[in-house]
Amino acid sequence: MSAKTTPPARSHAAAVLSGMFVVTGAIHFLRPGVFDPIVPRHLPGSSRSWTYASGCAEWVLAAIVASRRTRNLGGLLSAVFLLAVFPANVRTVRVVRRQPLTARLIAVARLPLQAPLIGLALRVGRGDAQ
Repeated sequence: MSAKTTPPARSHAAAVLSGMFVVTGAIHFLRPGVFDPIVPRHLPGSSRSWTYASGCAEWVLAAIVASRRTRNLGGLLSAVFLLAVFPANVRTVRVVRRQPLTARLIAVARLPLQAPLIGLALRVGRGDAQ
């Protein structure tokens, strides 16, 4: 296989990861109030600024992963990003504890889902996504 050819499985995995970041990035701008309360309090500045910065970061990662030339770097950066935002996902469980059951279940379900997303990002980064 030539250097310019991307295995279909890797292209699919990269498309899934990139697409996920496009959608979640957009949600940060369309519904920032959902994310503001989960920004860790120890971070400087306003929660809204961090919400928007996170959405922008997700769009940048989507673009980097989508490009064959930068896909490996994008996968690795995506894994680091997903690890970095994990504390906010943990905080979500505390923030929604008095909300309806559906919101609480979604918050708890996100925690174990982070591991396979990080794994996908690492596989894209290594170039061996299946």
